[in-house]
Amino acid sequence: MKLTYIFVHGLSGWGSYEDQYHRMPYWGMNGGDLMVFLRSMGYACYAASVSPTGSAWDRACELYAQLSGTQTDYGIVHSHTYQHDRFGRDFSRRSLIPYWDEETRLVLIGHSFGGATVRLFAELLANGDPVEKKTSDVSPFFAGGMADRIHSVVTLSAPTNGTTAYDLFEDPSFDPSSIKVPLRHRILARMMSMGTSPKKDGRDVRDYAGYDMHIDNALAMNARIATLPTVYYFSVPCCATTMQEDGTQAPDKSMEPLFKMRSRQIGCYTGKTKGGFVIDASWQENDGLVNTVSSIAPLHAPKKPLDPDHIEPGIWNVFPTLHEDHMWLQGGLVHTHDIRDFYLNLLQIIEKTPH
Repeated sequence: MKLTYIFVHGLSGWGSYEDQYHRMPYWGMNGGDLMVFLRSMGYACYAASVSPTGSAWDRACELYAQLSGTQTDYGIVHSHTYQHDRFGRDFSRRSLIPYWDEETRLVLIGHSFGGATVRLFAELLANGDPVEKKTSDVSPFFAGGMADRIHSVVTLSAPTNGTTAYDLFEDPSFDPSSIKVPLRHRILARMMSMGTSPKKDGRDVRDYAGYDMHIDNALAMNARIATLPTVYYFSVPCCATTMQEDGTQAPDKSMEPLFKMRSRQIGCYTGKTKGGFVIDASWQENDGLVNTVSSIAPLHAPKKPLDPDHIEPGIWNVFPTLHEDHMWLQGGLVHTHDIRDFYLNLLQIIEKTPH
């Protein structure tokens, strides 16, 4: 049975439904469209388009609509609770993949916040949502019962347990402005953050990616997402910092300049979240935006180092930490990286599993 690979972008990203993708593909960037390359190698690969700053829930609903060729349904209860329209973009005239039925096995690959998106998508597809199930005219997505359509879930440099890039600004015991970085890096960091701010449309402030990526909120999301026993899980953590004499972490020279200020702040931060979760020095290693320890696997989920010859379902198979920054997995931005061999290797490993 042939696998279908669905790639889901991160915060402020874009997919194949957007014109921007054809000018600069999110997957491949300046090095060329990764989807085109992988398809030429015989893999059925597709780049989804979900809300750049939307919550994991909204993005998962948009992904379901693209795959099923339907209008996006955010759910009666969710849309009422978070104060936005129940229905969104209609994909009935142009679905992402040619067909999707009981014989289709999906490999869901999420970069950065795309990791939270595909994990929640898999949970809803398998188990549905207990609240939405009780409503009338419920979407099949919220009814669940489709776990057998998911072959594997892959997270790439994902804030699986949140990222202190948000929490460090809300901890009164830490002053981010006290961390000295060159003026150029401060200017570049401000430029980057402009693209991550959501457009205010009246919805509840909890229905955005930025909310979901706070440590407490990410852990709460993890509590509702099961590790499915029949699904193969893979994660690729990244790190582009080195320890300094004072024990903190600083960005490597190879890191994208856009990330260096935030990386240094993450690399110096220890403290406690509003919910009381302790951030110790193990959270200082990072890829520029995401703490390396957070991208390994959900904190209490079963996991083991990747052994390509012994891959089990229902457990996170963790790749060796990739010593690159957050943008490397996309092909870089200021820097250009050839990522084709990395993804060929990833897909070859997945293809060896039973399906």
